[in-house]
Amino acid sequence: MDRLAQIWVYIEETPLLWLALTLCVFWLAQQLYRRLGSFALLNPVLVSVIVLVVILGATGTPYSDYFDGAQFIHFLLGPATVALAVPLAAQAAELRRYWLPITIALTAGSLTAVASAMLIGWTLGLDSQTLLSMLPKSVTTPIAMGVAEQIGGLPSLTAVLVILTGITGAVIGIPLLRLLGLHDPVVKGFAMGVAAHGIGTARAFEHSERAGAYSGLGMGLNGALTALLVPLLVWLFGL
Repeated sequence: MDRLAQIWVYIEETPLLWLALTLCVFWLAQQLYRRLGSFALLNPVLVSVIVLVVILGATGTPYSDYFDGAQFIHFLLGPATVALAVPLAAQAAELRRYWLPITIALTAGSLTAVASAMLIGWTLGLDSQTLLSMLPKSVTTPIAMGVAEQIGGLPSLTAVLVILTGITGAVIGIPLLRLLGLHDPVVKGFAMGVAAHGIGTARAFEHSERAGAYSGLGMGLNGALTALLVPLLVWLFGL
C-alpha cells in the first residue's frame, strides 16, 4: 500500500494528469452509453461526473488541484458554444419562417425557468443569496455566473446548479418530449436548448443535427433573454 501511495503521489504531479483522466473517463462513459442503447440514466456527462467525484474523494484530491490540471476543457467551452453557429447557419431560412413560434416558446421557457427557481426557493425557505444563485440555472455557465454575480448571488453555487440542471435535462428531456407526443426535431431541439443549455444541446445533437442546431439557438437566445429578465424580476420582487 505504501508503494501504491508513492506511485500515486508521483503520477498526481504529472502535468495534464487530470485532463487525460477526464477525457478517458468521458470516452469510456460514451462507450457504455452507446453499448447499452443510449439508456437515459447512463448519460455520459452524468456518469463522468460521478466517476470523477469518486476518484477525487478516494485520492483526497482538492477540486482546485483537479481544475488546475483539467482547465483546458473549461477553456474549450467558449469556442464550442460559438461553433454551434455552424449548424445553425444551415437552418437560417427556416429560422425566418419560425420567428413567431420561436419568440413565444423562448419567452414561455425563460419565464418558466426563472419562476420555477423562485417558487422552489420560496417553498424550501432558502436565504436570499441562495435564491438569487438559483435564478439563472437554465442558461449556459458563463452567462449564468455573470448574472448571479450581478444580482448578488454566489457564482460558484450557480455553476453547480447549472450543471445539475443540464444533466437533468439531458437525462429526462428527450424521453419526456416523446412521452408528450412531440416528435418534431425543431420542437425537441429548441426545448432542450432553452431548458438544459449546453449539456442538453449535446444530447439534442445525438438526436439529429437539425435538433442540435435549434437547441443551440434556444440556448443562445435564452441566455440573452435571461440576462435581461432576471435583474428585472429581482428589482420588481425586491429580492
